[in-house]
Amino acid sequence: MKFLVLVVLLATSQVTIAQFNAQQKKISQEQRVAVKKPNAFFHAVKIPSILIGMGVYACASDKVIDRYEIREERNEHLPNFHTTIDNYLMHAPIVAVYGLNLAGIKGKHDFRNRTLLLIKSEAIMFALTYSFKSLTKVTRPDGSDQESFVSGHTAQAFATATFMAKEYADRSIWYAVGAYGMATTVGAMRILNNRHWVSDVLAGAGIGILSTNIAYLTHRYKWKNKPSQLTIIPSYTTGPSLYVAYTFK
Repeated sequence: MKFLVLVVLLATSQVTIAQFNAQQKKISQEQRVAVKKPNAFFHAVKIPSILIGMGVYACASDKVIDRYEIREERNEHLPNFHTTIDNYLMHAPIVAVYGLNLAGIKGKHDFRNRTLLLIKSEAIMFALTYSFKSLTKVTRPDGSDQESFVSGHTAQAFATATFMAKEYADRSIWYAVGAYGMATTVGAMRILNNRHWVSDVLAGAGIGILSTNIAYLTHRYKWKNKPSQLTIIPSYTTGPSLYVAYTFK
């Protein structure tokens, strides 16, 4: 199936990027500074731009990626498929990152900066996702509404997967493999659930990756050594939410 090939390429490309980022630790600090400045923005937008472009093109034309053919294959082989795992799996990398930190396996950033980076990436992702939805008004494959393009679940999944890769790929590439594996599964489930076209998933993946990349690229670490009385913990009950507490002294 063409879709399976796209899924493999999607996951592999992100693992390759995570591996590249991990290998940068082997370069001297002076070399890293020299290389990072001219190339940082290019590396941040390269793959996401390709994915978003592929999604937009597949939505407008079926000459390269036929979204209708992929839906027909789904309807032929798995017409009654339905799962809700994608509603939870898209948040799993967030839980994993904070869980690993609680277990004593530290990521790249401290709690304050890590949480601020997550909030920034989520804000960018939501703004881009719902801008696309409101502007394009593409009907879902199941005909339920006109908010198909882009896939918000996929954007969320790849934003959080990139978040985990940024924090832990330097420790082991397998953290990135696991995170992007979960994100790719979410994208596949959105198509198999008949909630999104393959074009929606491709563009959603690009938006998710781009959002977290931009959040990290523009972060200035202003909270690095400052004490804070504010606690912010992402959580999931009936939906995504944040636990916020402020200690008065």
